Amino acid sequence: MKIAIVVLLLLTPDLVAEAQSERSFIREGNRSYKENKFTDAEVNYRKALEKNKDLHQGIFDLGDALYKQGRFGEAVEQYSSAAARTTDTPVKAQALHNLGNGLLKEQKLRESISAYKEALKLNPKDADTKYNLEYAKALLKRQEQQQQQNQKKDQKKDDKQKKDQQNKDQEKKEQQKQDQDKQDQQKKEEQNQQEKEKQAQQDQKQAQQKKQQISKEDAARILEALNNEEKNIQKKLHKKVPARVKVEKDW
Repeated sequence: MKIAIVVLLLLTPDLVAEAQSERSFIREGNRSYKENKFTDAEVNYRKALEKNKDLHQGIFDLGDALYKQGRFGEAVEQYSSAAARTTDTPVKAQALHNLGNGLLKEQKLRESISAYKEALKLNPKDADTKYNLEYAKALLKRQEQQQQQNQKKDQKKDDKQKKDQQNKDQEKKEQQKQDQDKQDQQKKEEQNQQEKEKQAQQDQKQAQQKKQQISKEDAARILEALNNEEKNIQKKLHKKVPARVKVEKDW
């Protein structure tokens, strides 16, 4: 007995840990779990699995410890593995039940419903699984209704945005048309003004030409009148010349 005690005292902590069986780690993990020390429980369960990776109890309990820490995705992996590794119907049903819970926390409602249904096939009288199944179905229905409402809202929003855009496009087209009409009107007015100025210049030129023509005609008439007057004067002068008197010779 004394020799045994001496041997135990000489064992280092690592050797003591090595000497522990996976079952002892499971027990320590369970003790920590009951004390709500879920991180410590996880450590012990993982140590048990290092001893025996196929230890179903260790896999299942590790899933519980992870679940309690809110690490639902990791817990789902452990529950799925536990369900796949056992042929014990009640244990498999419980693993599937917990798998459904983990999936439910992950908001994977359809997968959660499938897990609960598989659990009920193995244990049809499980009231908790039935309740959770109905709860998951209700959540899924509510989610689908919410999605439909959101789709309707999104569609309504899209329609409104599309209509607003169409109105903006129409307003833009009308504004562009108004601007174009205004530009055309301004251009037309400018052309009319240019034509008026051109016509005024032509009228002025024609007036000057007409005035010049009239001046030439007047000058011609005056010249003709002067010529006529000169002719009349010449005629009068011719008339005033006395008749030649015959002078007798003085012999």
